[in-house]
Amino acid sequence: MERLPRLIQWSILLLASLALGFGLQSFHIPAALLLGPMIVGVAMGLLGATVRIAKPLFIAAQAVLGCMIAQSLSPSILTPLLDDWPLVLLVLAATLLASGISGWCLVRFSRLPGPTGAWGSSPGGASAMVAMAGDFGADVRLVAFMQYLRVLFVATAAAVVARIGLGDEAGQGSAALQWFPPLDWRFLATLGVAAAGAWLGPRLRIPSGALLLPMILGAALHSSGAMALQVPEWLLALAYTLIGWSVGLRFTRPIFLLALRTLPQMLVSIVALMAFCGLLAWMLTHFLPVDMMTAYLATSPGGLDTVAIIAAGSRVDMSFVMAMQTLRLFTILLTGPAMARFISNRASPAST
Repeated sequence: MERLPRLIQWSILLLASLALGFGLQSFHIPAALLLGPMIVGVAMGLLGATVRIAKPLFIAAQAVLGCMIAQSLSPSILTPLLDDWPLVLLVLAATLLASGISGWCLVRFSRLPGPTGAWGSSPGGASAMVAMAGDFGADVRLVAFMQYLRVLFVATAAAVVARIGLGDEAGQGSAALQWFPPLDWRFLATLGVAAAGAWLGPRLRIPSGALLLPMILGAALHSSGAMALQVPEWLLALAYTLIGWSVGLRFTRPIFLLALRTLPQMLVSIVALMAFCGLLAWMLTHFLPVDMMTAYLATSPGGLDTVAIIAAGSRVDMSFVMAMQTLRLFTILLTGPAMARFISNRASPAST
């Protein structure tokens, strides 16, 4: 595929993504417009496609997603976390411990260097983990592969679980929306909030800042009544597609071949971490008034942006999901360097 002109590659990417995305949506699969482009991107990346999503477009897509999340947030987001803080801290500590054990086992039973195994297995924001990994001696290529491989697994599994758990109700929330609603000044103001977050986030070096800043600013404006955000469905679909392509096209053939010798260990690590987080979700449903799907997405070890997209199409408690995911992201950012050093020093390979 690398020999095809870039225009042909873009055409294939676009047409195949539209076909698969809307095909999945017809079966009421949550986040179909994320999963379709992501799967097509993976296939084309492994076949040697040379097209890539420019970083500014990916940042802009995250900012739009932040505005979408902001519409579902309010100060009440903190209530379940503060009321049940011992349980929240227990879930956070258990997730960190599980990811640490996962990274230790990867280094111990594969040929991955210590920092690479630690950062690759951290269940935080995938883009933030990749950005920080290089500063701590990790192989950024393998960290990116491990992070986005887990995002692919988590996104697919969460969409399937939502489809099974909710039946035909899954994904119908977005289908009922008007694709091209009348726009007014609120749309321009929403674009201003997104642009401000996309510009400030990277410059302030805030992890996932392009998503978090519009989310926080938009939530403050929306919940206070100062301004109602307006994010039309067509703009969300464009953001979902760009995020899906950005993740999928990272699965290039050279990186896949580099990771091939440790791929079985990576897959076992990902599945084990997902299963453990599923157990944590089941535990949450017994102590908090949340349904299983909400708890599952709140504890899922996927990227903040992809989990948010799936939550938006699954009729779950978006506030609780984003509160847990954001809290875990910042906790892992604070503890990640120490965990990486510990694994590098203590986990020697089983054989050479």
